[in-house]
Amino acid sequence: MVITILIWLLFGAVIGLLAGYIMKVKSGWLWTIVLGIIGAVVGGFIAQLLGFGGVNVDFAFNLDFIISVLIAVGGACLVVFVARALKIIK
Repeated sequence: MVITILIWLLFGAVIGLLAGYIMKVKSGWLWTIVLGIIGAVVGGFIAQLLGFGGVNVDFAFNLDFIISVLIAVGGACLVVFVARALKIIK
């Protein structure tokens, strides 16, 4: 269980850094990582609602992993967009 949480935190951190680069976030790296973790969860939730499945972090480089990364990055970009709209980050 602890390993699973650490893997999700690492996955969210990488996703946050990718989304921060895409969205050109000027806040600190800690905010970027936090928003990435939240964004991965939000992206997975939205994908499940739309019937695409959730985010699967098994680190096997296959189509499921690539789709999971794309879903998580999309969710993180959405969270960054909302955070900017609410003036939480720059």
